[in-house]
Amino acid sequence: MSIRAHLRKVAVALPLAIVAAALTTSLVATTASAHGSVTDPPTRNYGCLDRWGDRHQAPEMQQQDPMCWGAFQANPSAMWNWNGLYRENVGGRHEQAIPDGQLCSGGRTEGGRYNYLDTPGNWTATSVPNNFTLTLTDGAQHGADYLKVYVSKPGFDPTTQSLGWGDLTLLKETGRYAPAGQYQTDVSIPGRSGRAVLYTIWQASHLDQSYYLCSDIVIGDGPIPTPTVTPTVTPTPTVTPTVTPTPTPTVTPTIPPVGACAATVTVGNSWNGGYQAQVTVTAGSSAINGWKVTVNGATITQAWNGTLSGGNVISNASWNGSLAAGGSTTAGFLGTGSTNLTATCALA
Repeated sequence: MSIRAHLRKVAVALPLAIVAAALTTSLVATTASAHGSVTDPPTRNYGCLDRWGDRHQAPEMQQQDPMCWGAFQANPSAMWNWNGLYRENVGGRHEQAIPDGQLCSGGRTEGGRYNYLDTPGNWTATSVPNNFTLTLTDGAQHGADYLKVYVSKPGFDPTTQSLGWGDLTLLKETGRYAPAGQYQTDVSIPGRSGRAVLYTIWQASHLDQSYYLCSDIVIGDGPIPTPTVTPTVTPTPTVTPTVTPTPTPTVTPTIPPVGACAATVTVGNSWNGGYQAQVTVTAGSSAINGWKVTVNGATITQAWNGTLSGGNVISNASWNGSLAAGGSTTAGFLGTGSTNLTATCALA
């Protein structure tokens, strides 16, 4: 799947690219230093960004997705920096470097930015079959010495227990991967069903840099639990943003004709060989029920709030295809190549 065919949830508040760019100096790790995480099944913080990034201040998150609400309250930069959960110079001594109860935060790495990810609770889980493909997205193309993939043992309850090494079973250790935008490996969990935590260690190749990644899953064909209980932990924010982002679009789209749509594209963070960007889709003077944006000049490696096809085409997700007259929505993506981009919109 391209950064997951299920990057498909989320709505509109502050544009993600603008927020991420504004918070870079005070909250976000530099993009050159860290670019990778498991995106399918999504890690806890990546899943929160996927579902709520464009409406992270929405009050309904507290009831609909309470663990993500707690994570955003504790430290929103854990989501903006979804790809920066790593430690350096571990030397392969993962169990010695990461204490029990701190596996999902990488041993409280990065000054405690990811601490809330260790919190037990009803994290939204992704349904997977007993045999599936894990996808790790590496926007900086660091390469991999190996991936180690574990699953929590039967009887472990992530809603009430913090993860420890004794709770894990090693499923596989891969060989090396050449630098690329994504690394995939087949995962088999035979004879299991129900809720579990998938734990992935990515040993990057460019440095002695180890990433520690928790993904909540439901194994088998059972329903995905829907969070309904507010977590008992009341987080205290560890970082207070010093920058109040003020969205200032570089382009104000004009209302297109009746029955049409228009699109603009803005580039946020960028790094050597890649960038993060956002498209804004605006309906014309009548409502529309679906849209498709072609980003000219981009090779898109992953997208959210829309469905990627053809390398540079993003179509609406199920929730944001219908726009009222003059209404707008956004979708984000990671791309490579030129940052001199244009976008065209067509009805779908």
